[in-house]
Amino acid sequence: MLTSNPVAIATFVMVSSLVLLVSLLVGGRQTRLSSRLRDLSEQGGPATDTITLGKIASTTLPRVGTPFIPTDEGERTKLQTRLIHAGLYRRQAMVVFLGVKALLMIAPTFLGVAASLMGVVTLGQGLIIGGCLVIVGLIGPSFWLDHMKRNRQSNFRRALPDALDVLVICLEGGLSLSAGLKRVSTELRTAHPALAAELAIVQREVQLGLTSGEALRKMGERSDLEEVRSLASVILQSERLGASLVKSLRVHSESLRHKRYQRAEEKAAVAATKVLFPTLLFILPAVFVVILGPAAFRVIEMLGRMNLHH
Repeated sequence: MLTSNPVAIATFVMVSSLVLLVSLLVGGRQTRLSSRLRDLSEQGGPATDTITLGKIASTTLPRVGTPFIPTDEGERTKLQTRLIHAGLYRRQAMVVFLGVKALLMIAPTFLGVAASLMGVVTLGQGLIIGGCLVIVGLIGPSFWLDHMKRNRQSNFRRALPDALDVLVICLEGGLSLSAGLKRVSTELRTAHPALAAELAIVQREVQLGLTSGEALRKMGERSDLEEVRSLASVILQSERLGASLVKSLRVHSESLRHKRYQRAEEKAAVAATKVLFPTLLFILPAVFVVILGPAAFRVIEMLGRMNLHH
């Protein structure tokens, strides 16, 4: 029965929570896009006020997350910085993140109680499993933010040498640094969309009055990446001292490319160690079964015959 299978119980509660979260997030995005397209359409007119799951998500998540905003200015700034490092720049990113976190902490308890009322599990089992999933919902979003930050930084590290090569070509062709950044953000939009979006922000900040070095320094703060900070330092020193920017960027691009090659070699060296454990745990036992299985059956058969003769 289901009551005696804790794996099935945990799977039921976890899948239900994930389905609720995904439906809230994805449904909200699609509904806002559809409503905006209907607003801009000549035939559609203004969007209707029908209550949909997406509208509930877009209004519920900020309301749920607002009471959980840290009252301490330092904690609030720290959370905002983590969201920015993960690439979440929207104005309501903090309240939506806290709303999702609150739902992940509250929903498992209600689902556990609902499962106990339906007779799937006992009330004690439902509360225990719900409590375990509440702990996962409490720490899971923080790990997700760190994962998003690492992926974003990895994408930037791979894309920066290519972007600097294109920027050097633009500068050698006679473009200014601001125009070169705009050109690079356009050219890399398909290959490296995350870096292209950041460079577009840099170019807009330059248009608002910042120097290119200061705008890139702010990009380094948003990405928390040392490579971008060093690039901003190179450009700031070139602007301050009047040195050749093309030569400085070319040298910096070569150093970044060399670092990227070293990181690839490091990952290749670590891959051999990582493959060792799956090989020992999964591949070698299967090979032993295939090779030694027939011989084992023959040995068992021979021992059975010897027992019969005795």
